[in-house]
Amino acid sequence: MIPGHKGEIPFVILIAPFLAGIVCGLHFTGIIYNPFPLTSFLTLSSAFILLNIAYRAMQLYRHRWLGGVLINLVLFSAGWLVTNHYNELNHKDHFAAKPAQYLAVKISSEPTAKNGITRFTAVAEKSWYKGVQSPVSCTLLISVRDSAARDLYYGYELLIPAAYNTVESPANPGEFNYKQYLANKNIHYQVFLQQGQFVILKKDAGSQIVAWSLRLRQRLVQKLKKQVHNPEAAGVASTLILGYKADLSSDVLQAYSKTGTIHVLSVSGAHVAIIFYLLNLMLLFMERFRHGKATKAILIILLIWGYALLTGLSPAVCRAAMMISMIIIGKTYSRNINTLNILAISAFFLLLYDPFLITDVGFQLSYLAVAGLIIFQPVIYRWFDFGNKWVDKLWVLCSASIAAQVITFPLSAYYFHQFPVYFLISNLFIIIPSVVILYAGMAYLFLPVIPFVSAILAVILEKTILVTDKVLAFIEHAPLAGINKIWLSAADCWLLYGIFILLFCFLYNRKTVFLKLSLGLILLFSITVSFKRWRNTHSDTITFLSLRKHTGIIFKSGNKALVLTDLADTDKIFRYSVQPYLDSCQVSSVKICPPDSNVLSSFILKKNNLVQFGNKKVVLLNQSHGRMVLTSKIKADCLYVSGRIDADFVNKNYDYRLIVLDGNSEKQLVINGDKYWDLKRNKSLTLVSN
Repeated sequence: MIPGHKGEIPFVILIAPFLAGIVCGLHFTGIIYNPFPLTSFLTLSSAFILLNIAYRAMQLYRHRWLGGVLINLVLFSAGWLVTNHYNELNHKDHFAAKPAQYLAVKISSEPTAKNGITRFTAVAEKSWYKGVQSPVSCTLLISVRDSAARDLYYGYELLIPAAYNTVESPANPGEFNYKQYLANKNIHYQVFLQQGQFVILKKDAGSQIVAWSLRLRQRLVQKLKKQVHNPEAAGVASTLILGYKADLSSDVLQAYSKTGTIHVLSVSGAHVAIIFYLLNLMLLFMERFRHGKATKAILIILLIWGYALLTGLSPAVCRAAMMISMIIIGKTYSRNINTLNILAISAFFLLLYDPFLITDVGFQLSYLAVAGLIIFQPVIYRWFDFGNKWVDKLWVLCSASIAAQVITFPLSAYYFHQFPVYFLISNLFIIIPSVVILYAGMAYLFLPVIPFVSAILAVILEKTILVTDKVLAFIEHAPLAGINKIWLSAADCWLLYGIFILLFCFLYNRKTVFLKLSLGLILLFSITVSFKRWRNTHSDTITFLSLRKHTGIIFKSGNKALVLTDLADTDKIFRYSVQPYLDSCQVSSVKICPPDSNVLSSFILKKNNLVQFGNKKVVLLNQSHGRMVLTSKIKADCLYVSGRIDADFVNKNYDYRLIVLDGNSEKQLVINGDKYWDLKRNKSLTLVSN
């Protein structure tokens, strides 16, 4: 519902400066605690209180704007203050601020095991240095390569060596920024432990409620696996119903992602709404009793928050649980509350508890999708008027899907670089199967074991999931099913939102000024995108990738590229570290060759270990070349060295401007002050060739 006046949505207006304060706090904070936000908040709050006390005496009614300015500044400083306080790097007792030999940590998340490594987050509580114990705090990520770590659980207190390190920044262009991802979760350090490097000090040291919910979820996951025999079906059921993603296969995840139905696998508002609808029907009889309506509301709210706790308290679930709780309270006491206000209130309380949630992709997309449904869906629905009630119901669903997709498109394209063309078809299809999966799964999980009934529910659950996966896989591989390699900058993302909002305003009130402004932004967006495409297609570059023990050199000429690497394009390292750079450059033609192969193409010539690319000559050297005898000195712009090679041999046989050392090379190779680039210790290197 679109409000007719700003007075209908006061919380939406008031949360804006609070959000701005959080963003400011995220970008302007340091390790040393900054007193400015606290001083500003106290000063402005005192001024606002004084203003209200002396309102009449000072005749401030003549300057009504003054109160509005002050409350906005108070909320802005409050957002900055809570962000600064929440940032663990600002805590005086941070474990990294004190020397330590050992740390006592308490596991704060459910450990997950994959490829022989168990990972979990833990909160540091004590440190020891030369026999002296000190209280510490803050979170770190722990990875353990030890079979005994499979028995670790939430709430265990461990003694570990204080051999922590900062999380590495991405080494190659386009690579996922795991360091920033963890920083957004307030984690800045990690520990790698080998066999026998931890000791269990105590068990059940965490929250008993959280521990109980996690153990219950594990038992429910095991119950699913007993009669849902297909591993993929069991993984989807665990993810969709319980929010347990450890068993979800990458192929299934990709199918849901590329068809625009990934939201189904994230326990979110739709799941909570379906559960609320079921609970409301089951407890409808309570309204016939005295105080039954209030009792029913309390019971439903408790059950919804219990389900949210069971599924891991994700931002989307918390938002939905809080919104539905407020709606239930409003309906119980016959209060009409604007839905946008409820959305803003839920966001305020969640961000007050954890301001870093604003950086969470799920949080952003969840709130945007709901805002799109509230604001855009009614307008889109009024575009067509169907006489047939079933067609009209179908159009309601279509308008909701379009509204959610439009408002989330710029952000999802910015993060995931793709757009599902058939999102409308896949979202319409997924509605009924997701409801069947949720209801059948919950009946199977939460009802006692009834031999015949439980088996039937398990079969319905498994077959529905398998059919759904097959249909989504078909849509995923349909012609033109998705637009990939969409790489937007933050400025592009904001431009798209400006275009969509202005176009919506024009369609809503038909004022041509909004159309003119939107056309201006469309022109600006087209210019920026065209310039980036022109720059990519008219640039020739050589990029030496930092792949540790692997070779990776990309020769890019316009929209064509040759990749010299010992990795296959299906290798995880290639998909994580090489492919994103190719996609970000919008390369349309890629050829992958082993480093020792000969290549002849329109833009590159490689023979043995010599490469001619534009005006750049590159020589690839490894241990076998170190034994060669050359008759004359070879001039080269760059030497790419892999392995151990004698420095005297290099300087005697090659005249070069730059040496690039890969992850297997020795730094000691470089002598006499020669210029070098060590890929083991530095990020990737890009050279321009004309």
